[in-house]
Formats: sequence, structure tokens, C-alpha cells
Amino acid sequence: MRTVEINGLHVGAGLTHLIIAGPCVIEDTGLVLETAAELKRITTDLKLSFIFKASYDKANRSSGTSFRGPGLKEGLAVLAKVKETVGIPVLSDVHTSEEATAAGKVLDVLQIPAFLCRQTDLLLAAARTGRVVNVKKGQFLAPWDMANIVQKIETTGNHRLLLTERGASFGYNNLVTDFRALPIMRRLGYPVIFDATHSVQLPGGAGTKSSGQREFIAPLARAAVAAGCEGLFMEVHPDPDKALSDGPNMVPLAQVRALLEQIVRIAAAVGPIPV
Repeated sequence: MRTVEINGLHVGAGLTHLIIAGPCVIEDTGLVLETAAELKRITTDLKLSFIFKASYDKANRSSGTSFRGPGLKEGLAVLAKVKETVGIPVLSDVHTSEEATAAGKVLDVLQIPAFLCRQTDLLLAAARTGRVVNVKKGQFLAPWDMANIVQKIETTGNHRLLLTERGASFGYNNLVTDFRALPIMRRLGYPVIFDATHSVQLPGGAGTKSSGQREFIAPLARAAVAAGCEGLFMEVHPDPDKALSDGPNMVPLAQVRALLEQIVRIAAAVGPIPV
């Protein structure tokens, strides 16, 4: 498995787990800075690698009236402030080739949303920035189908790639996690991240918005680390019930430390898992 370097952090088999965490969407600068600073304190204390995540635009909301975020220009300015003030790498979603080029000037990791994971032009544009690309596996794909996506990105010469599992569609408004996906995707040669919060989402489950089952985030995260992955993705908010997006499947900030303490103990007990 390749080791991927991200602004001084190293992600790969047998290395310290990477935590990608932050609010679903940028709501305001103060909340973003507060959350980023606390997550950095927790992950530093636990000796975990950390990348801050917040979306500047949620382009695939269930309803056209749902809050999407501040947009590209303002959102990138907020994330640049997080990088400078808190001193951590930052990640956000990109949706078009033009966005990828602009975002690549600020972001350390460009994330390809699950619904867009097969969009060839977007994948190539993101890879050509030279930044790390985190591709979320579509809910509609088998894990071995990610091989085609990996090959597209590799044609650019960029091998700074992460692959993220985020559940598979199982009937209407429901996702399930097949933990076989983690070792299958690891065999593609790149670090695999488990998205513990979107995996408990109920897409469109609340009519004009998605719902979720927050109570299952911790057990799925623990299982993923035991099964073998290089990191966890978790959306985190100081008060998820008041969040403007994805509240039902976000971790309350106050509960993050206890969960990550469990993750550290499980990882130590299991030890390095061969690819």
C-alpha cells in the first residue's frame, strides 16, 4: 500500500489512524474555528493525525430550499483561515472541474462526493491539481468498481489518493455497511477511510431532507477499525440538533474524545492489519 503524505501527515498501512472530521457544512466562521480547534486538541492528545472537513457548498441537498453553505469564494476563505489560525490541513467537496482548480489553491485534500465518483472530467481535474484526492465510493458501486476510478486518477501521474467507504444503498431511504468493502478496496493499493457518519444516513428519509441514526456511529466506527482501515471520517457539530445540514447523522463535539479513545484502544489491540 502506498503511503500518502498530506501537509506533513503520513497515511498508510500500519501508521497512526487519520481522522477527517468537522461540520457537514460551513455555517459561520466562529463555529468552524471553535470546532476545528477542539478537534485538534483531542487528536493531538490521542496522537492521531487530523484533517479538518467542512463543505463550502452542499450541491446535492434533498430540497432546493435547503441550506447549502456560503459558496466557493467565501467558503475557501474560511477554510484558509482555519489552516492559518489552527494550523491543520483542510478538506472540502468539489463538484465541477472549475471548482477543483480553484479549490486546489487552498485545500490540502479535494473530496469527490459519492454521487460524482464516476465523473471522469472532475476526477482528472482534481488529480491534476497535485493535491490529495479523497474519493467517496458511490452508494451504487461495488467496492471492486473503485479500481476503474483509481486507474482514471493514476493516468494523471497523481498517486496521492484516499478511498472512502460510506455505505451502500439498501432499498429506499436506507444504507447498510458491508465491511468486506474495506479489505477489498485496500487491495487497490491506497489508504481506505471509513465514513462513520454518512454510513448511518437515511437518504431523503425526512421527506425534504435526509435523516439518520446517530446512535449507530460509534459501533460502526469501532467495527471498521477492527476490520482494517487507515482512517475515519466523521461529521461533527457542537449541537447537531441545531445544525443546518445532516444533523441526525453527526457526532456531538462533546462525545468525540470518548469515541476516539475507544478507537485508539481497538487499534492497539488489533495491531497492523496486512493488506
